[in-house]
Amino acid sequence: MTGNQSAQGPKHKRNVTRRKVVVAGGAAVAAVGVGGTIAATANAGQTTKGTSPTATSTSTSSEACYKLTTETTEGPYYIDADKLRQDITEDKEGIPLTLRLKVIDNDTCKPIKNAAVDIWQCDALGLYSGYEEASSGGGGTPPTEAPTGTPTGPPPGGGGPGGHQEPTDDKRYLRGTWKTDKQGFVTFKTVFPGWYQGRCVHVHTKVHVGGTWTDAGYEGGNTCHTGQFFFDEESVLASAEVEPYSTSTTERTTLTEDHIYDQSGTTGGLLKLKYKENSIAKGVLGTITMGVDPDVTHEGTDDAVRPGASETASATPSAS
Repeated sequence: MTGNQSAQGPKHKRNVTRRKVVVAGGAAVAAVGVGGTIAATANAGQTTKGTSPTATSTSTSSEACYKLTTETTEGPYYIDADKLRQDITEDKEGIPLTLRLKVIDNDTCKPIKNAAVDIWQCDALGLYSGYEEASSGGGGTPPTEAPTGTPTGPPPGGGGPGGHQEPTDDKRYLRGTWKTDKQGFVTFKTVFPGWYQGRCVHVHTKVHVGGTWTDAGYEGGNTCHTGQFFFDEESVLASAEVEPYSTSTTERTTLTEDHIYDQSGTTGGLLKLKYKENSIAKGVLGTITMGVDPDVTHEGTDDAVRPGASETASATPSAS
């Protein structure tokens, strides 16, 4: 995989997005499983958080059909397919997080294979690679208690919903793209994200279909889903007791206060989280199935207010 690749922004032609991932010749990526710490915690002492999938009542498949997963803003810090890899951690500290994602066609309930899935997120202290100065983060003296409450003042980074910003540095940690297998699954290894002013804890994602995987990477197709994954409050509070999260002095927006999450559970992107009770620092497994319409395009770059957003939130620019 390449080291410092330049980002290639999406080029639009009607409903087709041209994308290309440049990959070092002959390099290979080892598949990331859910073994190690995660598998070891799958026992009676394991804690499972989040909500179960929402199924339609007309399903004729052995697997329940899902409602369309909520579309959200792309946010200001997206870099188009910069790293073709499953392990996006690089040297970032934090609670190990394995994301096991599945993509299905919402209409047929069949898995979508060979889709390109992007994920990107901030680190344990709220910094985004490529935008460290803009995202500002929240490192500092440890707070006296787990951070709660609603932040005040303008959030760092600017950029309203979908208001993309150009990268300001060449770092690319906690970003990656990989393809779904024939069952529609893709797995990423990362760290539990931290938080920053104005947003609850989340991970961004895009799903691209209709393109072609080549020796150079992935080209063409359309972006059928732009969304975000969310984390239940109990798990976030548990993470806040672990370093380096515990050193953050940034006030945290809760899941119910967030202006992007639509409060619909799995449909809205809420992950199902598993970790060993009272030992979240050892690792977390997050799973979700995304129901998408492969025939439409959702770039997430419009300025529309997302479901659940208040008038106040929509009137105030925020980092997403």
